[in-house]
Amino acid sequence: QKREDELETMFDKWMFALTNLAQLLERPKALQERIFTHLFEQAEVARFTPVERNEYVASKKEYWDNYSIITTALKKGRAEGMEKGLAKGLVKGRAEGRAEGINEANRETARKMKEKGMAEGLIAELTGLTVDEIASI
Repeated sequence: QKREDELETMFDKWMFALTNLAQLLERPKALQERIFTHLFEQAEVARFTPVERNEYVASKKEYWDNYSIITTALKKGRAEGMEKGLAKGLVKGRAEGRAEGINEANRETARKMKEKGMAEGLIAELTGLTVDEIASI
């Protein structure tokens, strides 16, 4: 049988842990991998009295119930938020798109009116553009 300081492979570590688990008071340095954390936790639970084990199981159940409630609420909240955000974004995006389209159409109309020799003041009045905007066209 190998000593703790001779453990190199996972097989060696598992054999050491399983053959010495009952005598180990704490986890040896050679067994620091996460999988051994679970092994030692389960070994500790196995030592519980029936009352302690029932309390442990009840606390785990309560933890997972609360975890489930919270994650479900978060998922539902995110979904509702995304839905509202998309709806608001679409409405806002459509309004911005319409305004941009109207502005572009007014600029094109103003350009054509300017080419026909209409006065910039009259073009501004008819299109809603400013005289400066018309001058820059």
